[in-house]
Amino acid sequence: MFEIRRLSAKITIQVVLALLAIPYLIPLVQMVVGSLRGTGFGNYEAVWNTGVVPRFFLNSAIVAAGTIAIVYAVTMTAAFGFAKLRIFGKEVYFWLLLAALTLPEVVLLTPLFVTANTLGMYDTLLAVILPLAALQAPFTILLARNFYDGVPTELMEAGRVDGAGVVKVFWHIILPLTRPIAAAIIVLTLLNAWNSYLLPLVMLQSADHQVVTLLPQFFVGEFANDQTKVLASAVIIAIPEVVAYICLQKYFERGLSAGALK
Repeated sequence: MFEIRRLSAKITIQVVLALLAIPYLIPLVQMVVGSLRGTGFGNYEAVWNTGVVPRFFLNSAIVAAGTIAIVYAVTMTAAFGFAKLRIFGKEVYFWLLLAALTLPEVVLLTPLFVTANTLGMYDTLLAVILPLAALQAPFTILLARNFYDGVPTELMEAGRVDGAGVVKVFWHIILPLTRPIAAAIIVLTLLNAWNSYLLPLVMLQSADHQVVTLLPQFFVGEFANDQTKVLASAVIIAIPEVVAYICLQKYFERGLSAGALK
């Protein structure tokens, strides 16, 4: 492991890292401080007294879990096919898939809204889960393919020699090796699904189906704009993902760097 021995170099790196962290910490500190202005923790009590917090959290958990399940299944299988299987024209399909990364979410809202209405999925959590999974899949497939490229092909050949088919090789040999990149994909998908705002705003109408990112709308309206409670709502929304990231941090960082070396 590379180690810095000189004290001056260590101090320089610490100062540089601290300076880089400041622009990210200031908004977070301002959010917490702003949420305590006025009535202090009474702002959090007011948010809880809306009576929708448990339901919104449950809906967000369902959306996040559904999105993670779909993205994980699609990513692991598709990346395996792109990296290890001989498929005619797979590079063309792969670059077409990556072209989807150039499409911003706001451009797709209208066609997604029309499609959800046509299929009878409007105002259901499925109308949010499926588009979120589709929007996440291209990037996660790109990450996973780079990881699969680093897995020795000899492992697959050894499994085939022992009589295992492609499915068994993938399930018993390759998939257990993908835990680092799988952890990174789960964290990224969780953060994006939990923080999604535009899709739930367009696709969900009834209060029973709304998610936590729509919680601040209770304090912003035509004749009201209580920013202290909006900030309190933002803090409450952020707590689960901060906890999730802290718990999965080492797996997340290991997964992002797993495909760097072959």
